[in-house]
This record gives sequence, structure tokens and C-alpha cells, in this order.
Amino acid sequence: MRTRLFLMLSASMLISYSVAGQEKCEVMKSSISGSYTGGCKKGLADGKGTAKGVDHYTGQFSKGLPHGKGTYTWSTGEVYDGNWRKGKRHGIGKYSWFYQGRDTISEGQWIEDQYAGPAYAKPRITQNSNIERYTIRKEGEITNRVLIGFYQNGLPNTSMTNLMLVSSSGYQSTLGPLTGYEGVTFPVTINVKYTTMNKLQTATYDVRFEFEISEPGDWRVTLYN
Repeated sequence: MRTRLFLMLSASMLISYSVAGQEKCEVMKSSISGSYTGGCKKGLADGKGTAKGVDHYTGQFSKGLPHGKGTYTWSTGEVYDGNWRKGKRHGIGKYSWFYQGRDTISEGQWIEDQYAGPAYAKPRITQNSNIERYTIRKEGEITNRVLIGFYQNGLPNTSMTNLMLVSSSGYQSTLGPLTGYEGVTFPVTINVKYTTMNKLQTATYDVRFEFEISEPGDWRVTLYN
């Protein structure tokens, strides 16, 4: 009888200890802080989880806030499916709601919880012949232009001949060693052709490079031979 009672007491103690030892996991966004199931770190929602309050969210968390990929549903029926950063819509996502008797969708880029416009495709290379490597980067938002630099052995390529540029829009322009187009309407396709010596300056070859940029802005393209 004593042995049985001891075992029952031991099991009860273990259960009590297990319950007391469970980590409380907090969600820091008040609208979804009612209940939470999922990953936890240092007392805060972290990793993949589901939080329910006035609204509902399922997805990635970090330090108690939606952070990463996730779906948020408001109590009024709106839904956002996309990227989050520190509890705010940030990145690429789709926001859906019902307006004037029909479904409405805003899909694109979000910055600090605000819709910033459609998402643009990344620059695309449609032809590449005899280019060793290249970079395409956006410098700013104000000017709509594309400028191209030509390099070899770490310096501007001075062995180029027969350079020909063709663009789907804009007017040709130069800026120092760079050449390209201003007044560009995006998306724009630019075709580049020229002849150049090789690195050892022992032979010549023809270069063909064509690319497409969809996002408006001030772009720099660098070609290396």
C-alpha cells in the first residue's frame, strides 16, 4: 500500500513540475496576442507559429512579432499573404479585401506597412557572348537612365572598337567613361555590340550583350572582358 501511494505521489509531483516548467510564449502584437502555438525563444514567439486574438496570423515569428513569410487575416475579412518585418508588412506580398461587392487585390511591394507599388522583375539577360562577367545595379530613383561601363584587367577597356548600342527607348548619353541612355521608359531592352582585344592583347573577338530592365530608376551596367 505504501509503495503504491509513493508511486502515485511521485507521478503527481512530476506532472506538477512539468506544468510549472513550461515556457510562457508571448506575442508582442496586441491584435493577435490572445493565444499562441508554435516556436518559442526566451519567452517570445520565434520560428513558425499561429497566433490568434482579434485577428489571426500563421507564419514566421521573431522576437514575438511576425517576421518573415506569413498570412494575416483581419477580423473584418481582409487577408495579407507575404513578407513581414518586425510586425509590419514589408517586402513582397498580396493584400486582398472585399470592396463595393467584389474582391480587390493589391499585389506588389510593401515598405513599413505601406503599399509601395507593383513588384518588378529582376534585370534579365537575353544574350551574352564573350562577356566574362557583369554587374547590374540600381543607383537611385529620380533619374530614368541606364549607363554602361566597359572594363578589362581592372581598368576601363581602351581596346574596344565598333561599339554599337540599340535601346527600345531613351536618347543616347555619356557620363565620363560611361555611355548609355537617358529619358528611358521602362521596361527597356538594350543591345550592346563591340569588338575588343583579349586580356593578353594578342587577339580580337566580338561581344554581344542584351539585357532587359523593368524597374524604373538610375541603373549602372558594368561589362568585364
